[in-house]
Amino acid sequence: MRAEIKEYQAVEEAAMKFVKSVAEGNSKYARELFIDEAVLFGYLNGNLEHGSIQQFYHNVDTTPGNPKFNARVDVLMVEETLAVARVLEEGWGGSIDFTDVLLLMKMNGEWKCVAKAYNQNSATITK
Repeated sequence: MRAEIKEYQAVEEAAMKFVKSVAEGNSKYARELFIDEAVLFGYLNGNLEHGSIQQFYHNVDTTPGNPKFNARVDVLMVEETLAVARVLEEGWGGSIDFTDVLLLMKMNGEWKCVAKAYNQNSATITK
């Protein structure tokens, strides 16, 4: 059964915590979104990153915010307890563009992210 529009809005608001952390270079907001056991998968400058979401927090906290950073959240699917959001990022750290896919679960009435997978736009890979 398709969820009501208000649930799509709630997923978008949750995903915006991710965006705010990246924009400001502060993992504080993302830590509200991801569960402790969340996982991360993707290639950063051609090197596979995978494992704990702690790596993402480290990346965010060691990369300064960028006033030209731009992002868009698309909520692709919402079911009763499951959602998928896509986040398009331009200018992360001043030079990297990403497409992130966030897998969210509704836990205790709140949308929480359990997994993040991403693709770095090939034109922004530093070799």
